[in-house]
Amino acid sequence: MSEKTIDSLNPAQSSYQQARQRHWNSVARKLATWTSWGAAYHERLAEIYQSLVPPGLSVLEIGCARGDLLAALKPALGVGVDFSDEMLGAAKERHPQLRFVRADAHALGLNQKFDVVILSDLANDLWDVQTALQQVAQLATPRSRIIINSYSRLWEPILRAAEWMDLAKPTLDQNWLTVEDIAGLLNLTDFEVIKQWPEIIWPLPTGIFSDLCNRYLVKLWPFKYFALTNVLVARPRPPPEASDVSVSVIVPARNEAGNIAEIFARVPRMGRSTELVFIEGHSRDDTFAVIEAAIAAHPEWSCQLARQSGVGKGDAVRLGFSMAKGDVLMILDADLTVPPEDLPRFYEALGSGKGEFINGARLIYPMEKQAMRFINLLGNKFFSLAFSWLLGQSIKDTLCGTKVLWKKDYDLIAANRAYFGDFDPFGDFDLLFGAAKLNLKILDLPVRYRERTYGTTNIQRWRHALLLFKMVFFAAGRIKFI
Repeated sequence: MSEKTIDSLNPAQSSYQQARQRHWNSVARKLATWTSWGAAYHERLAEIYQSLVPPGLSVLEIGCARGDLLAALKPALGVGVDFSDEMLGAAKERHPQLRFVRADAHALGLNQKFDVVILSDLANDLWDVQTALQQVAQLATPRSRIIINSYSRLWEPILRAAEWMDLAKPTLDQNWLTVEDIAGLLNLTDFEVIKQWPEIIWPLPTGIFSDLCNRYLVKLWPFKYFALTNVLVARPRPPPEASDVSVSVIVPARNEAGNIAEIFARVPRMGRSTELVFIEGHSRDDTFAVIEAAIAAHPEWSCQLARQSGVGKGDAVRLGFSMAKGDVLMILDADLTVPPEDLPRFYEALGSGKGEFINGARLIYPMEKQAMRFINLLGNKFFSLAFSWLLGQSIKDTLCGTKVLWKKDYDLIAANRAYFGDFDPFGDFDLLFGAAKLNLKILDLPVRYRERTYGTTNIQRWRHALLLFKMVFFAAGRIKFI
């Protein structure tokens, strides 16, 4: 923002902005020869943002200061905005591969869109946070992510003392917004919070003790209430997607010969076109032959059929997704315990933008008496609580077979699968972990779970329960305690 533009603001706001420009110019000159306890804080903050923002995206940071956080994210296009000439001069010298723009958060004047927009330790310093977020909205696509972190007021006395002792960067009077305040302002500007959590309770470089505090304790009760900063990830409230998209329904089928005719009779047509992709998994009955015969008997359906070379439902789902031609990917278990007639609800929830990963939830409505054994029910409820805590979003049912997402999002999940490893025999956690890592909006969709009418379950409760515990601990290290 130019000086003329600042002068055109109302007198109170103009005075506020000019005072902050002078202040941050002074701080920038001081930083050239001064180090503080804040170095460890900013290093930890960079690690947190690196876990949220994959390299190679277009990233805008508003209030970028010297550009160190932006540079740490290794963006394909990195743009930093600040209104301090001294900060921008240092940023351009330190990170010549990035682009830096002199502008004010209240009037950015940019004309491009970004995958990620960052406001790190900025909201408390703004005159009008709502106006700044309205500026951000103009630079975001429906699939952009807005990431904000902001100091907790609980730390105000400590930070003021550190400033007085010349151990921290000096600041002017702050807004001290709560998480609820920021979430409310995001809502007013048509953003939706996907998740929020506390970070950093020990901003000092003390080796293993710092790691213990900042990776683990800060995520646990009661320590989380003493966090220095809170992080929020939000997305623009989405417009409806186009309704003329194609759909692929992936049907893993092992020992399900008696259900194939029902699948053809009951799966609804959705979108521009609907295909059925059957993956047969080493059945002991004649499932493969029955599917072949059913495909021949229903030429009105677009179908694919393959026999998996690996084992497990997860392997079958991945094969089916790789074969699928549709824009939307759906999983329908061949046991039909989730009624195929419910699939249009998943399609509508995804297409309306209410969610980007639609997860079937069997544990909300009462289920038929023989649909799930009591021990399995307890296990599902336990793991739903565990994974909700791990992923930072409500997951009412981790093992419901019906999950729906855009193929373009699945391709990103598949490309980053190595981050979580490849030991999920179900396929559910592979997708849930990947969706959480991409900061997709996960939406539970309640379904009524039915009894099997043919065959028996392929779940081995004790062996698979041990695998689930293994995945909980593995995911904790890759998502929660980063």
